Amino acid sequence: MSILITKETNFIVQGITGREAVNLTRENLDYGATIVGGVTPGRAGRDVYGVPVYDCVRDVVAQHGPVEGSIVSVPPGFTKDAVFEALENGIRIIVVVTENIPRKDVAQMVELARMRDARIIGPNCLGIISPDEAKMGGVGGPAANTRQAYTKGPVGIMSRSGGMTTEIASTLTAAGLGQSTCVSIGGDAIVGTTYAELMPLFEADAETKAIAIYSEPGGRMEAELADWIREHDSRLPVVAFMAGRFMDEMRGMRFGHAGTIVEGKEDTAAEKIERLRSAGIDVAERIEEIPDLVRKRMAERS
Repeated sequence: MSILITKETNFIVQGITGREAVNLTRENLDYGATIVGGVTPGRAGRDVYGVPVYDCVRDVVAQHGPVEGSIVSVPPGFTKDAVFEALENGIRIIVVVTENIPRKDVAQMVELARMRDARIIGPNCLGIISPDEAKMGGVGGPAANTRQAYTKGPVGIMSRSGGMTTEIASTLTAAGLGQSTCVSIGGDAIVGTTYAELMPLFEADAETKAIAIYSEPGGRMEAELADWIREHDSRLPVVAFMAGRFMDEMRGMRFGHAGTIVEGKEDTAAEKIERLRSAGIDVAERIEEIPDLVRKRMAERS
């Protein structure tokens, strides 16, 4: 079993004729995705790798019936409208790969998704993969590289960094530990789905036996995760890698993602590590330590 998407999940690509979206479409199709249509206003009647292009989401739904998911790859100024259109046409899982979206727009997107009982992954993310089952987004890159890095197994991955999602998966795969579902949630200050919000899904997945996460200084996400684990007495052992420890001496600075701004003591790497450990989460000093820590924690729970 996987979370969020399965082998049967069908989806569309909004902005499909854009350069990045064309590559995403090819990569997802090569991995076995069911893409029923694409949307670019004014481009109806074309196709991208055999995927028909429509002027609007409504036309795709009218032609193909209910659509479960969408990859949104449109310019930042149009992203909110694209997400609203998807939500109003019954789409319930939306992967937003676009970056530099105004924060107010993201907040409105997330709020409408909650009202529609839908879920946004991202923005500024690479999406979701359940190895050997389904892929939705750019995670893993070309299909051949994706199959090399990701293998089916018991470890779920959550990461604010798309690249580090694959780095952790590849490290686990090399150590003989496959993955159940891996989610690149995005590195912006506001994201559609946080670590704590993904935990109930992993908790309900019988195939997931442990979680690995990649985190950075800045924001409250790790504190929320630690609180969730304590409050729900999670059955899943969690292993974390915290990047950016050097930022503890550089308050107000950030590196990489917009969400890494350190505004106070509670946002620092050291404070986050302490919070994680207080909730029973092991923190790896280096990425390559993750497999041994995961094995050790799974053995303790078995």
